[in-house]
Amino acid sequence: MSSSRQIQIRFFAILREQAGCATVAVETGAPDATALYAELQERFPGLTFPVTLLRVSINENYAELTAPLAPGDRVVFIPPVAGG
Repeated sequence: MSSSRQIQIRFFAILREQAGCATVAVETGAPDATALYAELQERFPGLTFPVTLLRVSINENYAELTAPLAPGDRVVFIPPVAGG
């Protein structure tokens, strides 16, 4: 794990319901969004949505789940959206 840094996280749709909040700031050493989501699942046991089905935005840009995180990043986890 790399050095700890503060990351701002925002949850959308069902993830917001599962986490019980829309935003949270965390200190993390997670190197990427996949590891960050795993940490969040430990902190918020209701987060049961599989990471493989999520999209992620880092600093208002879509990114790969394996993109490296930096101090102060703003990460948004986005579940698939069903429309009609």
